[in-house]
Amino acid sequence: MENINATPLRFRSIITPKSYILFFLPIIVCVIAVAVGNIIFLDYVHVLSGGVWTGIDLFMGFIVGPVIGKLTPAARAEVIKNLVPYMLFFMPSIASVAVTAGYYLASSESVFIITSPAIFISGILVILLILQGFGIFMPNEVRIFLELGKPQPDVNKMTRLAMMNFRLSGLQGAMQIALIFIMANIANNNLYLHF
Repeated sequence: MENINATPLRFRSIITPKSYILFFLPIIVCVIAVAVGNIIFLDYVHVLSGGVWTGIDLFMGFIVGPVIGKLTPAARAEVIKNLVPYMLFFMPSIASVAVTAGYYLASSESVFIITSPAIFISGILVILLILQGFGIFMPNEVRIFLELGKPQPDVNKMTRLAMMNFRLSGLQGAMQIALIFIMANIANNNLYLHF
């Protein structure tokens, strides 16, 4: 077990005011968009949050993951330590906003018809994304966060958990690309995915 021979991070140094802003800002914007009921604003929130979520997943899975895999354990730990506040707070928020805004958008445009193939397949993909996000990503990020607070954080454990998340990010990004294809069909009133 390789450990970092440094002073343990205080949770206050990991959780900063920026962490709270990253978590709450997308949620507040989504709540305002739903409350105002402006379809263009809601569409913007959905597309922007979904694009950011997808982009980060693809970037983490196909760029950051392979790069971190080539670093020394100490360098990996340093990168992971700096990513944790963003991943732990921002990703669950932006993913939840994308899904929530998408539901309200589909409902307000009367296309949320569960029997249509596009909506049904979208629902399955969203459920898989949510299960991965809140069942694997979030618990791993919390484990890394807790490990960082220990007097001697286990670099191998943090790296293993982070690398699992990076690999899964690529899979999530691929599922999100499939979801974007379906959303483009829905936006063009193609609820039956005719090609």
